[in-house]
Amino acid sequence: MLRGIDVSAYQSSSYDTDGLSFVFVKATEGRSYVNPKLAAQAKRARDAGLVVGFYHFLWPGNLTAQAEYFVAKAPDRPGDILAVDWETTGEGTHASNSEKDRFIRKLKDLRPENRVVLYCNRHFWLNVDTSSYAGDGLWIADYVSAGKPRIKAKWRFHQYTEDPHDKNVAAFESKAALRTWAGEA
Repeated sequence: MLRGIDVSAYQSSSYDTDGLSFVFVKATEGRSYVNPKLAAQAKRARDAGLVVGFYHFLWPGNLTAQAEYFVAKAPDRPGDILAVDWETTGEGTHASNSEKDRFIRKLKDLRPENRVVLYCNRHFWLNVDTSSYAGDGLWIADYVSAGKPRIKAKWRFHQYTEDPHDKNVAAFESKAALRTWAGEA
């Protein structure tokens, strides 16, 4: 398994890359927020030779506008991974299952050269999701032993802790295998 992290504006742009193979960087949220550290955090990952992913925190409604906003702000580079962060908003709402599915499909239409994955926690996957649609792969949050999420579904990435930051593993045998899957030549 490969090690990685995900970062947002809450983390430094000079995060430690030692021992990592990949990084997911928060890019956008809804239709108005852009991570002010997006460029610097992505540069840090690229300079370290890591596979880079970007994620969008999904809000209910205006799915096409949100997808267009995300792809306008996230770097357009083959081999980068795009992720949909599907969870409860700060207002206690969440996009519906059908909205999540439509958003993923819209991203795949807008960026056919990039892999698109679904990020959600175990509760959403088991209790809110009704389609099991995760695009090109599932990134599941379940704070148990790394690589052992408590689900019966194929996953690509597993977030297993948030202490001191969000740590993840990827179910690939090597960084080269991850790069090949992500579409990097």
